[in-house]
Amino acid sequence: MKAKMHGHNFFAIVSFLVVFLTGCGENVTVLHPQGPVARSEYYLILWSFFIMSIVVLIVFVLYGFVIVRYRERPENMDYEPPETKANKKLEIAWTVAPVVMVVALAIPMAKTTFGLENPPVHPAGVKPMTIYVTSADWKWLFKYPEQGIETVNYVNIPANTPINFELTAVSAMNSFWVPALGGQEYAMPGQRLKLWLQADRPGTYAGRSANFSGKGFTHMTFDVVAQTPQDFTRWVHDVKTTAPKLTDDQYKKILEPGLVDKMTFSSTDPAKIMQEETAGGLSGNSGQHEMPPVMPNTSSTPNHK
Repeated sequence: MKAKMHGHNFFAIVSFLVVFLTGCGENVTVLHPQGPVARSEYYLILWSFFIMSIVVLIVFVLYGFVIVRYRERPENMDYEPPETKANKKLEIAWTVAPVVMVVALAIPMAKTTFGLENPPVHPAGVKPMTIYVTSADWKWLFKYPEQGIETVNYVNIPANTPINFELTAVSAMNSFWVPALGGQEYAMPGQRLKLWLQADRPGTYAGRSANFSGKGFTHMTFDVVAQTPQDFTRWVHDVKTTAPKLTDDQYKKILEPGLVDKMTFSSTDPAKIMQEETAGGLSGNSGQHEMPPVMPNTSSTPNHK
């Protein structure tokens, strides 16, 4: 019990130092993780900060010691230090110490990074869900392959469910980032990269592009709306019954460079998907099966909750 309390105290102290040094704790979303992926990365940030703090502390202590111990004083004004040879103990110390610190950083970082390649631990009976994400200039397109619906600039997900975002792009390379839920992953033409995220509880989490991609980059944002499983099921039903279907003109218009509002669509056209995937370079994915692309459409979103 005491060990657990000490662990909590350690992380609390380190968190305080991070917040104190940044001066903006309330606005640093990564310091308020809302899912298991973000939490793993949060602890990794704290551990890295702790290791680097040790380095800074050692440097400042040695610096203070040297300037005090070896400062010039009236009694040693003419002192000339004798010639000295290498000090093996000191050389071993300043060689081994950095190696130890690098290893202390590398092992948890590698373990966490490779661990995040798999879906987060989730309740028994909960099935992970896949959502295809396509970036275009300057908007985000989301396709739900199981539900057969499309959204633009927002994505609804069930809370407490691992979500496998599969990312690609039809224009410039981009970066998909939801700070409260986890780290970023690139969206690249001709590639399909994966990012597992999961929200602990219902809520709306801000997402954005973390990669400069032109004049509309700063407005390339989206919302991740985590809902209870029941609310998510109702939302899917509402979209299927009330949202407009995809049209060829809508799809072409949404891919044009520019900004668009949130949109919702109740269907997709497989033939158009394959055509646009080929245009975006996805057909060049050797050794991988084709990924159904994300279908955009232009209409208002009364169904967005």
